[in-house]
Amino acid sequence: MSVDAGVEAAVREGHCYHCGSELPAGAPWRIQLADQEHFLCCPGCEAVAQAIVAGGLESYYRFRSELPERPDDRQAVRAETWAVFDDPELQRQFVHADSGDEGARVTTLAVDGITCAACAWLIEHRLNALDGIVSSAINLTHHRLRVAWDPQRLALSRILAELAAIGYVAQPYEPDQAQQRLQHEERMGVRRLIVAAVAMMQVMMFSIPLYVSGSEGLSTDFLALFHWLSFALTTPVVLFSAMPFFRNAVRDLRTRVLGMDVPVSIAIGGAYLASGYAVISGTGEVYFDSVAMFTFFLLFGRYLEMRARRRSGQSGNALSGALPLSAVRLTESGAERILPANRLEVGDRVLVKPGHGVPADGVIEDGESSLDESMLSGEYLPVTRRLGDSVTGGSQNVESPLVVRVTHAGRDARVARIVDLTDRAFASRPKIAEVATRMAHLFVLRLLLVTVGVAAVWWFIDPSRVLWVTLSVLVVTCPCALALATPTALTAGHGQLRRRGVLVTRAHAIEGLSQATRVIFDKTGTLTSGKMQLVDTRLIDEKGGNAEQARSLAAALEAHSEHPIARAFRPFRLASVHASDVTSHPGLGLAGRVDGRHYRLGKPDFAAPAQRLTPPGEGQWLLLADEGEPLAWFALHDHLREDAPATVDALRALGVEVELLSGDSPEAVGELATQLGIGTWHAAASPEDKLARIKALQAEGETVVMVGDGINDVPVLAGADVSIAMNGATDLARTSADAVLLSPRLLRIVEAIEITRAARRIIRQNLIWAVCYNFSALPLAAMGIVPPWVAALGMSASSLVVVGNALRLGRFRSSHTPDSVSRVQAEPA
Repeated sequence: MSVDAGVEAAVREGHCYHCGSELPAGAPWRIQLADQEHFLCCPGCEAVAQAIVAGGLESYYRFRSELPERPDDRQAVRAETWAVFDDPELQRQFVHADSGDEGARVTTLAVDGITCAACAWLIEHRLNALDGIVSSAINLTHHRLRVAWDPQRLALSRILAELAAIGYVAQPYEPDQAQQRLQHEERMGVRRLIVAAVAMMQVMMFSIPLYVSGSEGLSTDFLALFHWLSFALTTPVVLFSAMPFFRNAVRDLRTRVLGMDVPVSIAIGGAYLASGYAVISGTGEVYFDSVAMFTFFLLFGRYLEMRARRRSGQSGNALSGALPLSAVRLTESGAERILPANRLEVGDRVLVKPGHGVPADGVIEDGESSLDESMLSGEYLPVTRRLGDSVTGGSQNVESPLVVRVTHAGRDARVARIVDLTDRAFASRPKIAEVATRMAHLFVLRLLLVTVGVAAVWWFIDPSRVLWVTLSVLVVTCPCALALATPTALTAGHGQLRRRGVLVTRAHAIEGLSQATRVIFDKTGTLTSGKMQLVDTRLIDEKGGNAEQARSLAAALEAHSEHPIARAFRPFRLASVHASDVTSHPGLGLAGRVDGRHYRLGKPDFAAPAQRLTPPGEGQWLLLADEGEPLAWFALHDHLREDAPATVDALRALGVEVELLSGDSPEAVGELATQLGIGTWHAAASPEDKLARIKALQAEGETVVMVGDGINDVPVLAGADVSIAMNGATDLARTSADAVLLSPRLLRIVEAIEITRAARRIIRQNLIWAVCYNFSALPLAAMGIVPPWVAALGMSASSLVVVGNALRLGRFRSSHTPDSVSRVQAEPA
């Protein structure tokens, strides 16, 4: 076996011999192989190549048919890096006793970087050469390694380190309950499909002589033998392969909601029982071939639909794949200790080295670095995080070491909450899905009535053809495509939105976004970055002290707020100044006590209602008042989000009106509206005013999408047709919203509207196709033109058309967002 031609082209001169990447100028890395020197592109490739050659596995380079991924040269390959996996408590979760070898342990590892069969050969030969390995086997389809070893002679950390040394980073594969359920369903689906396929082929083999020569051309003994063999082969198809249809039909009858499995079960069961009676009694026609073929094609269509849903929808094992399994916790003395990430607690200090994942949500206490948050937000560019910034568990540290104080760990981490919100979305159903279900129910009811009528008519026309004509009617008009039309498109839409950083938390959001006529934005933290800066302080009454004292008073009040404005005052907090009895007045400001005196900070008519003051200049100003007496003005500035102008233009291009609704001052809101070209804007609006505006627009027939991020936006988010919370929104706002942006880019809203409109179009196309197909096929079957096996093919083909049409959403490309913004990183499998 020689190297593939494509691989030969990739490793030509000027390219890395290991991974095929272009060689940098003056690259010093190389490897000696068969008396020939080959150049490499980086230290990572050099380390991996040397490990392969040193292990006597250089034949890998002759056997490979595809190039491997470029290894990360920051990835440590020492056993100490993987020492955490030797922890007995952690191993209990994924290591088990080997039933075939007493004393041995076995586990399944998810392996990154596998590209071809040569990778499997390399991994197995490398591991089998280790003293203590009992067996190792690679599953090329799912990129998993099953390895058994003797723990007395070999540690698990050594196995993981050896894999990393040759370029394959692995971690324990531990599916969650949802993934285990999906895997079980898929395994059972494959088994049922295999049984139906084998039986169908054999039954068809016995049926072909009957089709060719007819029953008169065969002897009575051979005819009876073929019938009994067909009966025996079809029985496991009905009792095992078709069992889900009967189980679902019983469930539908109990709930009095007729689904597609009711006519399917009647068709399979009726044909089987009638054919069985014919064989036993020796009179009548047999339809075992139609039963086996119908069951096979129906199972095959459902299997493809299940695989499509798994690719486009939410995959299991999400939490264990996003959060790293180990963490480096710092003791009070600063010593490092490696431990399982699930043992972290709130308040722990962890060290996150470059190239490692953040093990839990937290706040940076030391260091500055770039973090890759693409798996969570869909943004492929790293973002800079500094002292005091929040970091999310599952993001990858790129440049420098960070010390992070844990704020949320384990099931409380943001990744876990995202999974919970996604589960909530999939648990609910949008109106269009409920309409499709009702359509399928009514269709099945009418189909059963029509079938009874067709059977009665044929009883008078030709009693010998009643059964197969009735069977054809039931099969060809089975509403499989009608039942699949909506869920397949919705699943594909959910997956596409998630990959682009839009997390749908309630199912009706997809339908609402597709029908949106107006998008209303809050200002601070939404159209602006929310990173407020205090740019000016102007004293009104110097009895309150100097400007520094005024800022410290304001900072003490804002310390009790989660609003983006509070961040502007953080640098001015003094340990000696504390505020108590602080109450937040959404849309107005804060009130509290400092050293026994009552202070207010916010809008002028809130802070000092008796004084009719106007801000001293353009922009956003807050007033600090002591017992109603004004003390100082604070000027705040917030940067406009980079893609805000493009977002407004793109929404207009889609025919969606854009409005700005904010509680900030008219000067600040008007300035921003003019800058963005937004003609409709409202300032100084309280939460009640915002909600009233939403209700007024809805009364006019508009479908309103509200985008906000603060606690004061919660009532409006709840009242809008669809609410979207920004990625930096408060926990309450995220919980109340119908969708959450995992990315800071506003253009994701444009993409979300485009995707949901595309999903709605596909749902309509699927429904039209399903209805047209059923109404076209019904008269043909009722007239006896369509035999049962053709009916089975037609029904399966119609279902596959619906699934294939829904999968087009996976190739969706936005027409209003530039490639630099639209590019996203694919989710891990």
